[in-house]
Amino acid sequence: MSNSFIADETILYQLYDIYRRTAPKFESCTGISQTRLKLLHELYEVEEISQRELQKRVNIDHAAVTRHLKQLEEKRMVIRRKNPEDQRFTYVQLSDEGRLRIIQYREEKQKFISDVLNGFKEEERVQLLDMLTRIQNNIEKI
Repeated sequence: MSNSFIADETILYQLYDIYRRTAPKFESCTGISQTRLKLLHELYEVEEISQRELQKRVNIDHAAVTRHLKQLEEKRMVIRRKNPEDQRFTYVQLSDEGRLRIIQYREEKQKFISDVLNGFKEEERVQLLDMLTRIQNNIEKI
């Protein structure tokens, strides 16, 4: 086995390991999962949105969106309502509590990102983003 293959294999393993470790660390530092924060962020940008459209925007399956929204609703962060003319459609909006909390979550997220990228110069961050984007594009082509 060549050193190049071993290095390539290590890169892939490290990407996987970073992914695997990020979600629980993010949630323990911010108090919310990245997925729920993305949902809240999308809701923050609109007055009200259909659950189906929200699902498309965050690109996760219907059951997961429903589960996340139900839990956010229990915490009084979102309000869901059925369309009175067609009960198949559910509309979602951010509650007042959700609007207050998302500001705190964004601050915690920014601190988490700063901690993760601590010691990286701006130029290195740009290069890293470029390399990760290229990897992501290569994966899409497979």
